[in-house]
Amino acid sequence: MASREAEKPAREHDEVLIVGAGPTGMITACELLRRGIRVRIVDRAPEPSPFPKALLVWPRSIDLFEDLGVLPELRDAGVQINAFSYFSERRRLAAFHFPQHLSPLCLPQNETERILRTRLEQLGGKIERGVRLLTLEGLDFSGRIEGTALVTAVLEHSDGRIERARVPFLVGADGAGSAVRAQLGSGFTGSTYESAFALVDARIKGRLPSDQALYYQSASGALVIVALPDGVFRFFCSLRPGERVDVENMQRIVDERGPSGITLAEPVWVSEFRIHARHAGAFQLGRVFIAGDAAHVHSPAGGQGLNTGMQDAHNLAWKLAAVIRGQAPSSLLATYGPERSTVARRVVRDTDIQTRGWLVRRPSAVVARDAAFRAAERTGLFRLYAPVMAGRRLSYPATRPTQVPGSRSACRLRSRMPGGLRVGAVFPRELAVPHGFAGPAGQPHGWTLAVVGRDAGAAWREQVAGVTAPWPEVAAVSLAAGSARTATGCAAQGYYLVRPDGHIAAHGHQDDLGRLRAELTEWLGAR
Repeated sequence: MASREAEKPAREHDEVLIVGAGPTGMITACELLRRGIRVRIVDRAPEPSPFPKALLVWPRSIDLFEDLGVLPELRDAGVQINAFSYFSERRRLAAFHFPQHLSPLCLPQNETERILRTRLEQLGGKIERGVRLLTLEGLDFSGRIEGTALVTAVLEHSDGRIERARVPFLVGADGAGSAVRAQLGSGFTGSTYESAFALVDARIKGRLPSDQALYYQSASGALVIVALPDGVFRFFCSLRPGERVDVENMQRIVDERGPSGITLAEPVWVSEFRIHARHAGAFQLGRVFIAGDAAHVHSPAGGQGLNTGMQDAHNLAWKLAAVIRGQAPSSLLATYGPERSTVARRVVRDTDIQTRGWLVRRPSAVVARDAAFRAAERTGLFRLYAPVMAGRRLSYPATRPTQVPGSRSACRLRSRMPGGLRVGAVFPRELAVPHGFAGPAGQPHGWTLAVVGRDAGAAWREQVAGVTAPWPEVAAVSLAAGSARTATGCAAQGYYLVRPDGHIAAHGHQDDLGRLRAELTEWLGAR
């Protein structure tokens, strides 16, 4: 069929074009739509993916579903995982139990996508399927936004029609083989594991715990078993060189490496693949951004991939919305890449360490690994790492002195301790949700100044109001010193400047109002 070509200037409703309609693309679209930004989202696949793929949704990502108003749907569809149990040559090594507030939910990715797709449509969005990005024309490689032209995306439709769509901003959420990343010329550095990996999702005969992930490590390779909804279990393993997977072969691997008395009875999905540990050299070029697997890929160890991508989207969407609405300078967008690439590099590193630990074969290395697991269980060390896996320690480092208190205060010391609240971390939701600046009732596009008052609180709040007056989009919320101390560790009269994504942009005390003014100017522009 001969192709037809159409020149299409930016339509009134196209302020951001999102390429890729997986979880990262849909979170981006939902967060933009609920902030009043007009979005177009396209995907080259003719239908939604039916495959379960990624499984775990960790608590920080669960927050995003709560903010979108679909937390009940997520919990109804998922299975809560309460523990990770580890074995060496089929002998128990250690079990690490998650407290309720740090437990992940396990649900197939196609179910996660169904929930997001429904919410996207409720917000007025619609996925255009069978639309493929061919190229980006006239990219400005200076990396500037001001004074540059709109982005021109050349799109091919399923009927062969070629469209040139011009939009102010474009987000590539189009997976590991990202066409957007290729157009930016960004490197994708890293490595590929020598071992191939395979998985079988199946119902079973026999008994396995329905709320645990089981890790069997042996000289023959690794085997991971995770409970899915509806009585299905995922069997994920490394393969020997030249080995292929089918249900019979996976049964042999389970018999050889895993728990006894288990029969794979009804297979649901079988897949074989390679695992990569890579990240892009840059997450942004001017008006074009990449997120999710387009920006980083890594081992499924710990189930972090889906979460990292959705949190990319959460970070980027509010910044795009603020710039488009004229509420922040375009320089705000330059913070996306440094913040998220730091997180991505850490996730790639941590999952690589876990995966290489699964695959060690040298006897001395096996002894060291097994001893480390036993010590971690015995000493309770896992209690320090569980919040990291849950995303509760996610923090964007402060880059300016005005983001932190000016004096040598006790809270600055506490922020350096494990678990201490620091600038860049998520403001405690146990305070944010009741006060209405997080959760489904929160204003998604708003900045919040949480003002902590003591005995002379009224006079202090009046001083703060004088500083924030030029920025009426910043909503002030009063916190009692006692409740603030319980949640944050700091009861001093002061403030927390909280970004629309819930992260703390700045913290200060009574003598730091000049620092607050500097931070408001930096984030929101001079008034």
